[in-house]
Amino acid sequence: MKTAIVGLGLIGGSLAKAIKKNTHHSCFGLDINTDAVKSALEQEAIDGEITAEKLSTCDIVIVSLHPIQTIKFILDNKDNFRKGGIVIDTCGVKGEIVKAVEQPLKDAGVDFLGCHPMAGREFSGFAYSVDNLFEKASFIMTPTENTPTEVVEAVSSFAYEAGFAKVVISNTKEHDEIIAYTSQLAHIVSSAYVKSPSLMRQAGFSAGSFKDLTRVAKLNEDMWTPLFLMNRQPLTDELDCIIEKLTEYRDAIAANDSERLHQLLKNGRELKERSNEQVAELELEKQNT
Repeated sequence: MKTAIVGLGLIGGSLAKAIKKNTHHSCFGLDINTDAVKSALEQEAIDGEITAEKLSTCDIVIVSLHPIQTIKFILDNKDNFRKGGIVIDTCGVKGEIVKAVEQPLKDAGVDFLGCHPMAGREFSGFAYSVDNLFEKASFIMTPTENTPTEVVEAVSSFAYEAGFAKVVISNTKEHDEIIAYTSQLAHIVSSAYVKSPSLMRQAGFSAGSFKDLTRVAKLNEDMWTPLFLMNRQPLTDELDCIIEKLTEYRDAIAANDSERLHQLLKNGRELKERSNEQVAELELEKQNT
């Protein structure tokens, strides 16, 4: 199978390396950054460079650009994809992407499937791409009523071949609501956390918890700004929730209310433990089916 990746950044570059490492599929790359293409060729992450006009020769095209660029590239090139071929994306928000491109591609005879590889690093660019980024990762797909079953099956098989640990089928609404909590909120909290005046005094006083909470503050604002705004209602809901919960802790501490603070901490621990148990049960259930 011939594949093409548009955008050889961290995710696109890692996908290219995973495809070359784990599959027998050919993989071609397209990027306006000539250095990224040169590096990909030198590292044999791609079989060659491809132009937009030649995408019609590919069975699957993976568009791995920032959200607004993803929509623009797909719409601008809807007639360049192979009729009967498959186009997928890698954006961290699905509702706005699918709404913008699915029908125009369908009208052009091309199937689109919204996807989201659940892996990343606090760095960006091809230089930080690795061939094992997805080894323990989930690959989320958000088919609609217009998505042929064979397309879902083909992309699922492709994801497993490339080395993903799990394929998760969701819908755009569920995806965006959960991602607002598991990913987007975490990045905002981390970004806000490092704005304390104490940040510049932490050297020698910080350990694992500080590193864990600040890691994703080193984000790419060009990518995350449109992601947050495209998912603004679910993300606003999550922000309202955490602000409410933080206020409860703040008020208990300010009032020197030991009993209330103890109960808040206990509740948090128990919720985390129940969550861990639920994940373990789901993993066991999967192994037994």
